[in-house]
Amino acid sequence: MGVLDSFGLKGRIAVVTGGAGPQFGSSISEALAEAGATVVVASRNMENNHRFVDGLNERGYDAHPEELDITNTESIGSLKQRVMDRFDRVDILVNSAVVGRGGGFDEQTPDYWAASAQGNMVGLFTLCKAFVPVMAGRGGGSVINVSSIYGVVANDPGLYEETGMKQPPDYTFVKGGMINFTRYIATYFGKQGVRANCICPGGYFNEQPGPFVRRYERRVPLGRMLNNEDLKGAVVFLSSDASRYVTGVALMVDGGWTAL
Repeated sequence: MGVLDSFGLKGRIAVVTGGAGPQFGSSISEALAEAGATVVVASRNMENNHRFVDGLNERGYDAHPEELDITNTESIGSLKQRVMDRFDRVDILVNSAVVGRGGGFDEQTPDYWAASAQGNMVGLFTLCKAFVPVMAGRGGGSVINVSSIYGVVANDPGLYEETGMKQPPDYTFVKGGMINFTRYIATYFGKQGVRANCICPGGYFNEQPGPFVRRYERRVPLGRMLNNEDLKGAVVFLSSDASRYVTGVALMVDGGWTAL
């Protein structure tokens, strides 16, 4: 096998949570499909999910829409059952779905944190509990958790001045914990051939106020915010045999933000 061939995912079954979402999820699903994987696109909004999957299939890729609410353990169990009934295995699990309503430190409440934990922490654990043993039983697989630069470094409050934007404190808590949980999965299941890694994206351009964008772009070494194409290579690399000796890593896809 040549090195370029090692990036191929033909014959692999991938599950992407939040896989039809406009921020990260859809580009992750698209990348895996483009690399040859059969992609189970698991999202809460099924109308959007069907529309997105239909677009992939019209382009000749193999994608399947499934409903998933990461705050509901029964929904996760049902997803696992449907995937196993249809495909009998999972080779790649990408945890991209996130629960959040925003709000700064002053606005968020303990009840909000409990709701965030139910989806972002309990949901992540339950999804791994459902699918990782399946991978281990077959002798291998790749888990990719989508964290953030704010799981590694603190946010810069100066970016948000006079924009009306606020960085939610629960987000940094969840994304930081996700990185160490990924290391736990990597070490606990490594001898059974399962690899687990994090991707830590930088700031995603989403039509934010001009002052925020200008401040961000001045600070980041590559001079721009992240777009939908920027995660694709990292996802395919960590899913494929090209990264067969890579596990427990938090891969920064941040334009150099955390290098400063």
